Formats: sequence, structure tokens, C-alpha cells
Amino acid sequence: MSETEITLDAGHAAALEPSPYALQSKKLTMWLFIISDAVTFGAILFGYAYLRIGTPNWSTPFHFSPNIVNGLIMTFVLLSSSLTMLAADAAAKQGRKSSCLKWLGATVVLGIVFATLHLREWSHMFEEGWSLSTNPLGGSVQFGATFFSITGLHLMHVISGIIALIVIAIGYNTDWLDAGHVETTGLYWHFVDLVWMFVFPLLYLMNVAR
Repeated sequence: MSETEITLDAGHAAALEPSPYALQSKKLTMWLFIISDAVTFGAILFGYAYLRIGTPNWSTPFHFSPNIVNGLIMTFVLLSSSLTMLAADAAAKQGRKSSCLKWLGATVVLGIVFATLHLREWSHMFEEGWSLSTNPLGGSVQFGATFFSITGLHLMHVISGIIALIVIAIGYNTDWLDAGHVETTGLYWHFVDLVWMFVFPLLYLMNVAR
């Protein structure tokens, strides 16, 4: 065997070496992204809590109906989407393509419902005079600034996840992507759901009118 052939064989073997972290590269990348994003959300929510506690004229405009009821419905929808995503992941690992695609479709639909409910809520608040810089109740404008910024950031993650799920479904259906891609996207979707479990009590339940 020539020196060139030995070099090529060695390079091929190196390319097949398993990940030193025992994780697929795409899964490791997603975990690193989730960790960095969690730090971002953690810092933002901590900053919000600091403002909430330290502002004496903080407005508490929400009422159980319709604000909290709508928030509870959105929470139920998002938690349900995590279950459908788990089902899609399980079906993909078992090689049940049609079942996986159905569950991915259900997850997309639930994500769209969540986004629609959120945008409808924003629309009502805009009609009432709320914005990033205005407070129709006369209190601190920081309520609108923080509420729309934080929920907007989360909504952006949801919409990005919906687009990613559609791409993954198309790729998986055409065998361009595999079950690992479904699982990796599922990690992102579950993270988005988890963040909402902090956003909802902090921005909704803590701002119920007394």
C-alpha cells in the first residue's frame, strides 16, 4: 500500500471517529444554543423582576377574564404541543414516517393557534392604548416596554420553531433529513415551552389587578 493510500485511509478513519462527547454534532449544537438562550431569557426575566419590585407605580392591568383565561388557554395549547412533539419524536425513532408527519403537523397547528391567540391579545391591548412607551392607566410605562419585549421575544421563538418544524417535516418526508433532526428540533420546541412556564406567572399572574 502506497503512502498516499495510507494517508487517505487514515483520514477516512478519522472522519468516522465518534464524537468525544457521545452526542451527535447537531444535538450538541442545539444543546449549546439552548444553554446560551436560557442565559439570555434568565437575564431578561431577572431584570424584569427587579423592575417589577422596584417600581412603586407599577400597573397591574390584567383581570382573570379575559386576560388570565386567555393566558391559561395559551399555556394549555403550548403544553399540548410538547406532547405532540414527543409523539413525533417517538414515531421517527421507530421509523413510522406517516405517524411522525401527522404529529409534526399537529405540533405546527398548535403552535399557530398559540401565536394567533397571542397576537389577538396584543391587538386588544393596542386598542386599549398600551404600547412600548405608553400606559393608558397612567402608571409606569415600563410595564408595556417589558411585557411586549419579553412576550415578543418568546413569540419570535415560537414562530421560528413553527418554520423549523415545517422544514423538518418536508425534509424528513423526502428522506433529506432523518429522525435525529426531528429529535433535535424537538429539544428546541420543549425549551420554548419551558420558557413560557416562567413568562406566564411572572408577566400575567403577578400583574392581576387587585
